Amino acid sequence: MRTLTWRGLSPAVLAVVTLTLLGQVVSVLDASARPWILAASVPLLDLLGAVYSFRAARRSPYPLAWQCAGVARSAAVVTTVTLMVSGATGDEVWWWVGTFSRLLMFVLLAAGAFSSRIMELRGRRRHAFLAEILTVLAGGFMLVWYFVLNPMFLSGEPSHLWVSTIGFAAGDLLLLIAASTLLLGGAVPHLRHPVAPLVMGMALYLVADSAWSSISVHGAEPADSALACLLMVLACLLLTLSPMLLASGPQAPGVRSRLSEQPKWSARLPALALGLGGTLMLVVTVREDDMMPWGGLVIGLIVMAAAVMLRQVISLRDSRDLVVSDMLTGLANRTGLDNAITQAVKRREHVAVLLIDLDGFKLVNDAYGHAAGDTVLVEFAHQMRSTVRTGDVPARIGGDEFAVLLTDITTPEHATAAAQRILAAAAANPVRLGEDVLPIRASIGVAIGTGEDSTKDLLRRADVAMYQAKRAGTHAWTLHDPSMTDRRAEDAALSDDLALALDRGELHVLFQPMVDLTSGRPIGAEALVRWQHPTRGIVSPVRFIPIAERSGIITEIGLFVLEQALLQLKAWRQPLYISVNLSPRQLSEPTIVHDILAVLGRTGVPPQSLVLEVTESAIVDEKTGIAALRALREHGIRVAIDDFGTGYSSLQYLTRLPVDILKIDRSFVGELNGTPAGSAITEAVIRLSQVLNLTTVAEGIETAEQAAELLTLGCDTGQGYLYARPLPGPDLDQLMTTTRQGV
Repeated sequence: MRTLTWRGLSPAVLAVVTLTLLGQVVSVLDASARPWILAASVPLLDLLGAVYSFRAARRSPYPLAWQCAGVARSAAVVTTVTLMVSGATGDEVWWWVGTFSRLLMFVLLAAGAFSSRIMELRGRRRHAFLAEILTVLAGGFMLVWYFVLNPMFLSGEPSHLWVSTIGFAAGDLLLLIAASTLLLGGAVPHLRHPVAPLVMGMALYLVADSAWSSISVHGAEPADSALACLLMVLACLLLTLSPMLLASGPQAPGVRSRLSEQPKWSARLPALALGLGGTLMLVVTVREDDMMPWGGLVIGLIVMAAAVMLRQVISLRDSRDLVVSDMLTGLANRTGLDNAITQAVKRREHVAVLLIDLDGFKLVNDAYGHAAGDTVLVEFAHQMRSTVRTGDVPARIGGDEFAVLLTDITTPEHATAAAQRILAAAAANPVRLGEDVLPIRASIGVAIGTGEDSTKDLLRRADVAMYQAKRAGTHAWTLHDPSMTDRRAEDAALSDDLALALDRGELHVLFQPMVDLTSGRPIGAEALVRWQHPTRGIVSPVRFIPIAERSGIITEIGLFVLEQALLQLKAWRQPLYISVNLSPRQLSEPTIVHDILAVLGRTGVPPQSLVLEVTESAIVDEKTGIAALRALREHGIRVAIDDFGTGYSSLQYLTRLPVDILKIDRSFVGELNGTPAGSAITEAVIRLSQVLNLTTVAEGIETAEQAAELLTLGCDTGQGYLYARPLPGPDLDQLMTTTRQGV
């Protein structure tokens, strides 16, 4: 948006403005020079205004409006010249030419301003806009009537001066229409905008001209009034300054943008006109000593008008709240957030945007129903609101998507700290639904404003960062940096390839042994899927598993891995068990129990030889996840919680889970260093397992020292690169044979 600035104006223009202001100082101090200074200043400013208005028309999205302004200012030059000629010669013809030229100026200024807005409005919006203009016009008419027209009608017999007085009064009202149109139409979003001097000039010209006409009606000479002359010249200066700013200097994007909507404060202008009219009626009634009977009637009318206006203001605010607020959570909605970002960017504030997506929300909605989902949304909104500052703008912009506009952000750390507070608050306040406690997890993308962002750019960068956070894992935040790219198109292509990977035989299963830490002897194996893409090579599970989860193909892949793992277990002919991962998406399938039992039946493997690994995030409800696991355990299948300690389940929640094994996450195992601090979390998990009669399996063991410390802490089963990397089935069979022979 272009702002008011002197930069870029030519020295000649600056000289004219400076000389005009200096001339007015002299005019105030020297009454004899005042008429000459007035006669020189006004036509010169009008001429400059005409030239620059035509130039502004070439750079504005409203060329007709500025062309009308250029012709209007040219008519003003003609007015000044012809009236001076009429005064010098006494010829009334010149007087009539000047009078009608001045009336033409008013008509063209109003027509240009009015056309710039009214043509863009349709239907009810146009009618509402006209009603607001009419309200302001009525207030102005009351002033003109009392101070100009009424004294004229009472002054005596009609004369040709009545034509100019009535015409100029009508012109003032047209000028009021022009100024009101620009204000109510959103042409002046802030006082530093280049159109602001135009509106101020119109308002000042209206005051100056009304004062000029009032002085004339009372028989005095307006040119003798220092105040009237000063107001007239300053009004012409402001009217000229606006096209100068638009036409001079470098082109700015805001100059070519069209008007969008009324500013929020625009509703106050009709209210101000109504209040001014009511006050004038009351003052006139008192001043004219006409309280009986008009006093009571006027007061009653004012009270009624004020009450109606108050009700309209309340209704307007309610309507705006409906437009910019989310009805469920009470936060701002997408429109409200967009407006807040737009205003902050215009004010050049240091801002950041957090884009938040709730992880696994669809599972909650499917399992508990939409009413429970709404409860989760409302609770998260409450937690989010409690963690941000008063000046920040939290919003709900979609089903389970939220955002926060952060203001006064001086460093990226301030923004990421806000993201961490939101995640911590969500983790510390799970939602209770009946007897169940559901953890709230979210992925947050953080984008820092650059000062040159559009609203769309800022939200797009936050969206890219949020997607990166979601791909990296649940309940995390990611700060956007320029090296990030939007991976959604690539992920979509990968998803299409993944849908064909099974049929093409591109997926295969590797196995990592789980060993007895005392003897080093394998007692089980975990099945891990790998993808050999024909053109991309090996695609990491970290890359394709989340895509499979989102697309739903994980169900088909999971059953394929299960069947391959069971067939391999049967081929080994060794006393082992096989552990297979079960994704959250699989666990939510209504046929999951039947599907797993069917695979067991086809392969002939006893259920007791199978362990299903699930994450804490997969077990979100009693109706599907936990119920399915209970049914599977009833058939002899064991259940392990994978990566235990990285989720947000409470201890009370854990005691009710159908679980046999807790797998200690590799991040905790990696901290083992022989010190109490390094082993604190691992020891806590082991003690918890002992209390609950569960088995523990440590993941990610890479050193003999870690294995020894785990044994000391009470964990006797583990897996990791210390023993073997994931291997094909035959290779692991050979490794197990060699190990057994060594034992």
